[in-house]
Amino acid sequence: MNGYGLLRRVYLRPPEAQSLASWEAFGWHHAPDLRSIEREHLAFRERLAEAGAEVVTGTTPVPGDPDAIYVCDPVLITDAGAIMLRPGKVKRREEPRVVARDLEASGVPVLAALEPPATAEGGDLVFLDDVTLLVGVGYRTNTAGAEQLASLLEPRGITVHRFDLPFDRGPDACLHLMSFLSPLDADLVVAYLPMMPVRLAQLLEQRGIRTVEVPDEEFPTMGPNVLALGPRIALALDGNPQTRRRLEAVGVDVRVYRGAQVSLNGDGGPTCLTRPLARG
Repeated sequence: MNGYGLLRRVYLRPPEAQSLASWEAFGWHHAPDLRSIEREHLAFRERLAEAGAEVVTGTTPVPGDPDAIYVCDPVLITDAGAIMLRPGKVKRREEPRVVARDLEASGVPVLAALEPPATAEGGDLVFLDDVTLLVGVGYRTNTAGAEQLASLLEPRGITVHRFDLPFDRGPDACLHLMSFLSPLDADLVVAYLPMMPVRLAQLLEQRGIRTVEVPDEEFPTMGPNVLALGPRIALALDGNPQTRRRLEAVGVDVRVYRGAQVSLNGDGGPTCLTRPLARG
C-alpha cells in the first residue's frame, strides 16, 4: 500500500486523561491541556471524515502512555494485513499488543510481529509506492528491525531500501524518517533536504520524483510531516505558510488542522496521529 493513494480507512486513538499525566516522562514539552487536546483530536478526526475516510477509533486503553495517540509507530500496514512493530522507545513497548487487539476487532488481520533484538517504529517506514519501502535506521529503528522487515516483505515482492538517519539532537530526541519526508503522489514528496540521506535524495532523483523543499524555519514546526489524503491532497499542521504556498504552487490541495497540543507538544504530526488501513 503506497503512501499517497486516496485515503479510504484510517485508524486513530483519542488522548486519554490518565495517560496524559505521564507527559514529562515521555518527553512532551509541557503539561497537556486536556480540553484543548481532546478538542484538537476531535477536529482532526472530523477533517479525515470530511475527506471521505472511514475513521476507526481505538478503544483499548494504554495506561500511562500519552504517546499512544501516535498510532503510526506500533504497526505497519500492508495490503495483506498488519505487521506489529517493536518501538525503540522502551516506554512504548505495550502499544503493539493493544493496537493489534483494536485492528483485529476492526477486521484487519495480523500477519507477524517483530522479535527482539529488532526495533522499528512506523515513523521510520515510508511506502514510496506499492512495492518500495523506505526504512530509516537510527535510534528508534535498528538494523535488526530493518532486516526482519525485509525478510517479511521481500518474499511478497516489496523491496526494502535502508538509509541511515542523521544524529540530529541525539537518542533522546524523536527523529523519524517521516520527520523530514512525506509522499504526496507517485512523483512528488515534501521534504527538508538538510536532513535527507544522500542516497535517498539520489533515489528520488533517479525515479523522477520531485521534491517540494521545506524552509529551515518550518522544519521545527513539522513542515515536512504531511498526510496524503489522496494524490496531491494534503492534510498539514497549521502554521507553516511557506511550505503551504510551495505545495499549492505545484498543484497540491492543502488542508490544515490546529495541533498545538495534539501535535507540537508531543512531537507528532498528522502522519504520526494516523495509521492508514486502506487507500484507493
